[in-house]
Amino acid sequence: MAGNKIYCIYLAANEELIREHAKRGGFPANSITEVTNIIEPLTAE
Repeated sequence: MAGNKIYCIYLAANEELIREHAKRGGFPANSITEVTNIIEPLTAE
């Protein structure tokens, strides 16, 4: 359950780019988790 949290999916070459994006945007990046698999219509077959 997301509750009052915000989750952002961000495509980046590395974690530092995500942290820099958050810093420039003025929002926290408290936890960064690598997504290794994506399930979507294109991956259904």
